[in-house]
Amino acid sequence: MINFIWLLFIAGGIVYAGLHGRIDLVSRSAVNAAETAVTLSFRLMGVMCLWLGILKIAEQAGLVAAVSKIVGPVIRVIFPSVPRRHPAMGAIIMTISANMLGLGNAVTPLGIKAMNELQKLNRDSEAASPAMCTLLALCTTGFTLVPATIIALRAAAGSINPAEIIGATLVVSLLATIVVLIADRICRAIFAARGGR
Repeated sequence: MINFIWLLFIAGGIVYAGLHGRIDLVSRSAVNAAETAVTLSFRLMGVMCLWLGILKIAEQAGLVAAVSKIVGPVIRVIFPSVPRRHPAMGAIIMTISANMLGLGNAVTPLGIKAMNELQKLNRDSEAASPAMCTLLALCTTGFTLVPATIIALRAAAGSINPAEIIGATLVVSLLATIVVLIADRICRAIFAARGGR
């Protein structure tokens, strides 16, 4: 569906430009946008390599393990239906820890692994379990201590102080996470009252 919407936008833009005799603008804009995308990608690669290198050093120094130990007890409270020693719990802890450290690229495969493990605990193969919904909500809000990807994008775009958003990101992502956890508990209570599990 999204591909159809994009196709509609592109075709509409070309038709509109053609009707107004400005088809040259479409060609020029397409080339300029492609050039900008490639330039931004190269700038972003350097900054991302720097941040991922710093975070790899932090991982080898034990920071990721320390964050996992701190997050573990909280995660067990948020996911009471997941057994403590089940592989799903480890995958969830790693997903949340990677999110907190701003490792957006690592969160996706870890989240998929966590969902696969949670599916093994799910009694209904046609519907998501409450734990799966909670994990999805937490990954969507993405509480982040160090927004490495955003800092890298800002640096690549030429920001004078790309790291100035750390405080705002921390507050907003924390508030979003609190709101989503409250909404999750409310939805679970409503679901349970209607006879769900």
